Amino acid sequence: MPPTRICLVRHGETAWNAEQRLQGHEDISLNARGLTQAIAAAQALSSQRFAAIYCSDLQRAAVTAATIAALHGTEARLEPRFRERHFGALQGLTRTEAEVRYPGLYPRIRMREPATVPPDNGESLAAFAERISSVLLELALRHPGEDLLVVSHGGCMDIMYRLVTGKPLEEPRDFPLSNATLNWISYEAGNWALLSWDERSHLQTSCDEISA
Repeated sequence: MPPTRICLVRHGETAWNAEQRLQGHEDISLNARGLTQAIAAAQALSSQRFAAIYCSDLQRAAVTAATIAALHGTEARLEPRFRERHFGALQGLTRTEAEVRYPGLYPRIRMREPATVPPDNGESLAAFAERISSVLLELALRHPGEDLLVVSHGGCMDIMYRLVTGKPLEEPRDFPLSNATLNWISYEAGNWALLSWDERSHLQTSCDEISA
């Protein structure tokens, strides 16, 4: 059985991306540049054949996925477990605002402490990682030997990269997580592998994910 290959795509740009605000579960739409990026990603993937397309149900990811799916004559399947990490009370804040309002909490978030939970129904990094890792494995096992597309969020792709490479949750991020780039991983016989990361030749510009 050949490996299951998964193309990971972060949603197109939003106004909050441009302002470097923490989006979390807030349902922010794509801006004009984000729509252009989604179209560019769709065109870049036009020669691929995907057995299925899955995406977060937040509109910035769902619209990006729908744009790609339309070019393939199919529909994206909404999967709420691919939502971004829930940042609770920090959602909607810029890094500077978060540092001012939550001086005792925000540094722990930025230091990637796995057990730290933001107030107002926030999600710990450890719980978030378990959510993303489990659904990704579930899809790989559901589609053995097939090619899949998953459209999600920067935080989700951070977890996926670490799952595939073995990079610990607590270590600082040293890899890009930009809007609408193409990133390929594979799963075979219980093992993940990184095939390529941050393919961006189809894009004129792309915002990197802020490091919470």
